[in-house]
Amino acid sequence: MKINSKQKFSSGHMACAGCPIGIIARTVLGATDEQIIVSGATGCLEVTSTVYPNTNWNVPYIHSAFGNAAATISGVEAAYKAIGKKKKIGRVRLVVFAGDGGTYDIGLQALSGALERGHDFLFVCYDNGAYMNTGNQRSGATPLGADTETTPFGDRSLGKNISRKNIMEIVAGHNIPYAATANVGFLNDFQIKAKKAFEIKGPKFLLVFSPCVNQWKYPPDQTINIAKLATETNFWPLYEIEKGKYKINYLPQKRIKVEDFYKTQGRFKHLFNNENKKEIFGDIQSIIDEEMIKLKKKEECS
Repeated sequence: MKINSKQKFSSGHMACAGCPIGIIARTVLGATDEQIIVSGATGCLEVTSTVYPNTNWNVPYIHSAFGNAAATISGVEAAYKAIGKKKKIGRVRLVVFAGDGGTYDIGLQALSGALERGHDFLFVCYDNGAYMNTGNQRSGATPLGADTETTPFGDRSLGKNISRKNIMEIVAGHNIPYAATANVGFLNDFQIKAKKAFEIKGPKFLLVFSPCVNQWKYPPDQTINIAKLATETNFWPLYEIEKGKYKINYLPQKRIKVEDFYKTQGRFKHLFNNENKKEIFGDIQSIIDEEMIKLKKKEECS
């Protein structure tokens, strides 16, 4: 599938070198030829693409607050329905872009309400695992053991001491027609899922893996390699939930230890210097393995 050649998201944004959010925006916007309206939550994508007096958005774009982007797009959909009763208007696709802070945490209430009401829109979460826009505070998406400004490692702490929130299961609990994980390191899979999402009526959800150069502490040229490694280690499995049925889209040919993913990033450096390193990574690996077993069972039962 080819990305739409029309540039709905232009070059020249102010994101950090190596940041994949421009790729994410272009991939989603290029998955349909129809008119798109975007509600953008406050976050990295918003602040780097709407620097006054410039914008990278060549589609109608509404800057929403951190927590209400899904509510904003719900209002847009309601307005289009009302206008459509009075006069004929063309079809429009409605999209939300939000980081994990504006999805897992601050934006969860608005997202849940919009999903439960059944609005016809696509919610795209670019997940970089913390509140990167405001300086790397932990979020519900921050992985176990990560060093952040609010979960710093030290003599009495190994960083974040709990696992990531399973936002996919929370979203699936709303019985929406389509939800899927995606990864900038597996672009063809991402493109297919974005296109499929636009073709389905009702609320849709895409959770996209989005490495952060600045706060994960890795060289800018390693973004795609790290993204691929996340899926190859089952840290970030690729799967869909369509009408309640699970489908795993990619299985690694051989099991790679999650430790190999962690060692690519400075945010986990302290774990490798710990005298209990073997036990720590044994526990983390067990969690990853158990989650993958659960996912495979859900696919088998679908």
